[in-house]
Amino acid sequence: MGKEVGVEVSYNEVVGQRLRSIRKQRGLSLQDVEQISGREFKASVLGAYERGERALSLPRLQRLAAFFNVTPGQLLPQEEAGEPRPATSVPSGGITVDLNKIDSLTGREAKLLEDFLRAIQMMRQDFNGRVLTIRRNDLRLLSLLLHQAEEDFSKRLTDLGVTSA
Repeated sequence: MGKEVGVEVSYNEVVGQRLRSIRKQRGLSLQDVEQISGREFKASVLGAYERGERALSLPRLQRLAAFFNVTPGQLLPQEEAGEPRPATSVPSGGITVDLNKIDSLTGREAKLLEDFLRAIQMMRQDFNGRVLTIRRNDLRLLSLLLHQAEEDFSKRLTDLGVTSA
């Protein structure tokens, strides 16, 4: 079931399509996933994710990736082959975030940023506590979670004084 030409597909719908594709590749129904996961992933909620009706939080995305034995990045949309990449001023190697400066930020955006960076630290077992380099794909995911363009979000982090290239 594809979308009509000219109809914009939301990010949640694209993530949902990837999630459905991986589940089907495993030969699992929604009910199978609910049963095997011990009801951690209820069929109705997983179906809503797959239809793009609900957004996945980062911890939920990570748990689903672990359940399906894939990396979290495999649940995220991939650029189409041959699709031109937009020009960007975001360094290809990522950016370095000063974790001490993150602690001084407030609000929803700050909370999500802090949780995301802590999750990256946990996955990498990187607890030096001062700085953390977030890779280009990490930055892309974080900007999408905050509903911002990658370049705009990178600039926002620079404006807040929490990054260095």
